[in-house]
Amino acid sequence: MTLKDIAKGQMAQVKKISGEGPVKRRIMDMGITRGIPIYVRKVAPLGDPIEVTVRGYELSIRKADAAMIEVE
Repeated sequence: MTLKDIAKGQMAQVKKISGEGPVKRRIMDMGITRGIPIYVRKVAPLGDPIEVTVRGYELSIRKADAAMIEVE
């Protein structure tokens, strides 16, 4: 299951980040790393972007990036 599949108001824990090079590095630089809990705060009407809470701050990420983040 990926982050883009998580419903609004749900919490998940990062299992793995797929992707290559700069994209993966950018996701990790935003504070999304393995084992971190993520809370899905809002999802835009068309599903893009997704607003999440990570490490105590709010972050908006694209659906394409959320698809690279495997959660459990």
